[in-house]
Amino acid sequence: MEQQKIGIVQPQQTDLGADELAAVEKLQKAYHDLRAELGKVIVGQEAVIEELLIALFCRGHALLVGVPGLAKTLLISTLARTLGLSFSRIQFTPDLMPSDITGTEVIEEDKTTGGRQLRFVRGPVFANVILADEINRTPPKTQAALLEAMQEHQVTAGGKQHRLPQPFFVLATQNPIEQEGTYPLPEAQLDRFMFNINVGYPSEDEEFQIVRLTTQSLKVELKHILSGEEVMQLQEIVRKVPVADHVIRYALQFSRLTRKTEGGNIPDFVSEYVSWGAGPRASQYLILAGKARALLKGRYHVSTEDIRQVALPVLRHRIVTNFNAEAEGIKSDTIVRRLIDFIPRQQYDEMDASMAKLLRDQPAA
Repeated sequence: MEQQKIGIVQPQQTDLGADELAAVEKLQKAYHDLRAELGKVIVGQEAVIEELLIALFCRGHALLVGVPGLAKTLLISTLARTLGLSFSRIQFTPDLMPSDITGTEVIEEDKTTGGRQLRFVRGPVFANVILADEINRTPPKTQAALLEAMQEHQVTAGGKQHRLPQPFFVLATQNPIEQEGTYPLPEAQLDRFMFNINVGYPSEDEEFQIVRLTTQSLKVELKHILSGEEVMQLQEIVRKVPVADHVIRYALQFSRLTRKTEGGNIPDFVSEYVSWGAGPRASQYLILAGKARALLKGRYHVSTEDIRQVALPVLRHRIVTNFNAEAEGIKSDTIVRRLIDFIPRQQYDEMDASMAKLLRDQPAA
């Protein structure tokens, strides 16, 4: 553990001026308005909606994992409608080809000159919000067609690069119970998803509301809460949120303590149950998600509590458990929860309190 090296809390300076502070207030209002609009269609799933919106404002992609019938597809399409963004649904099947996603070049004849030339016909990936439905049902070659789009926000065809519209999000779904005839995503592609969001069963009261609302004639009118340009502006605001060094150190421990290469520092349960740990991208996403969560909760700085709250969706698909864990029914979520309990909190909580007081005492800009 590196607690002795942390030192006094010193939050990074932020460039939030009057315009940015107004944009922060707009983000908080948009968050509550989006939840209200989604609530017209989606019953419950409060944690899922919050995590999905955090990924949205962090410019990240998300993987939603849940059994059929839990409104994963409906949630994503409804979110696209409330944002006024273009939306494409791609149903992944075993016979889907990469060109069915990215597009293809066709020979086009000029009727006036008789000449022929290649023209690129854009595929469904050229939209702001992409729903990759049941992404594990297509072979790796087709899954990999999304890699360049997710990382570089572009598609290369015929040696030419075609930029994707901005903002751009890939929201994929998976069914965790029916694995026969599926192609699990490789770790390199899983790592491109900022969040792995578990979509669970509704409570009895929520299921009552679902049945009551969906078995009657009901037409829902949704409002456009944000435009694409406004979403990109708010994404920039998220990155300007100040983060103290001790919060970064705290987030780093979640990634570094999952790696066996750290030697004697790692806990026994990691040595026993983890095959491969999380990489540096996990640390980056923990901080980014913490920034977005802090803003959505009405704060202008990140606390260690923010890191704890986003640890599960960031880390659950980046920790590879071994045979011992499988034999004992230990999942990656269990490892993350044990890490939350393993890393001492008292020193960090005191630093959070000192940082919050320091920021409160600063004169207004």
